[in-house]
Amino acid sequence: MAATAVRHLRAAGSPTAVEPLPRPALRAVREDERPPVDPAEFRRVLGHFASGVTIVTALDADGPTGFACQSFASLSLDPPLVAFMVARTSTTWPRIAAAGTFCVNVLGAGQGELCRSFAVSGADKFAGVEWEPTPATASPRLAGAPAWIDCTITTVHTGGDHLIVVGRVEGLDATEEDGDPLLFHRGRFGRFSA
Repeated sequence: MAATAVRHLRAAGSPTAVEPLPRPALRAVREDERPPVDPAEFRRVLGHFASGVTIVTALDADGPTGFACQSFASLSLDPPLVAFMVARTSTTWPRIAAAGTFCVNVLGAGQGELCRSFAVSGADKFAGVEWEPTPATASPRLAGAPAWIDCTITTVHTGGDHLIVVGRVEGLDATEEDGDPLLFHRGRFGRFSA
């Protein structure tokens, strides 16, 4: 359908490509300038937003790698896209970027300790962790994760002190069991209560 629309526009003499808008100048807070919000207050207020918890994994030339991530979202149904945010200072991100693929492992309510082990920098995060390669990208799929999403990196955007990573979904699955998700709220893990 899109190809038909492009042919019609060309036949009518209309432009088929849109000139991109100029990129806005990136602005950082100068050292002599007060930040617009206190970082501690920012964290306190946004901590009221409960989120699910994931572990983003990849397999590069040095083996499996991954990090705990609560900044994850579905982005698009057609094409199937997801996104996660990672700090620019992350030592794991360059390995995931080099792999070009990743798996989002959605954690269940009983996986708080697993999440904590992947939140530590510099440790062997996969010590004692069972995993198997995903079918499409061979990224690590963690044993016991209630759901997983296997992706190829399509784009990376700048987002302040973080990067916004967009991935095209190549495969995914979830267990049939109806378990509770691992939630993060106000600095603590939690779960649904009836």
